[in-house]
Amino acid sequence: MQKRIEISHINDSNNKLELMADNTEFETAGLRASGQMLVDSDSLAFIYKLENDQEFIYVSLPSAVWPSLKNVISEKQQVILHLKDIEIELIDIIPELEYLLQNIEGNSNYGDEMVGLVEKTFLSE
Repeated sequence: MQKRIEISHINDSNNKLELMADNTEFETAGLRASGQMLVDSDSLAFIYKLENDQEFIYVSLPSAVWPSLKNVISEKQQVILHLKDIEIELIDIIPELEYLLQNIEGNSNYGDEMVGLVEKTFLSE
């Protein structure tokens, strides 16, 4: 089963977005940002991939945090993930999000609900 980190709350201030996660059930030492993202249409979430020497760990960014992610793009903010006693900057999150948003817009392969929510949150004025 893929290891997944769920965001419990956010702090949007000082030109950065801080993501806080509940305690994880696995070792976080050695985790680093991959600079890669995926889409989880079933859960209506974007996934940021962390990695260590053995595996990828998925950070789920559910639709509840999307308005803050939209602000990250427009304000060119840093995104910092807080896990236990470490902080990881989610590098390349802005270009990755911009790429995914371009691909999702009007693309029914992602599912009508995902497309509609992405368009409403990120692409409407």
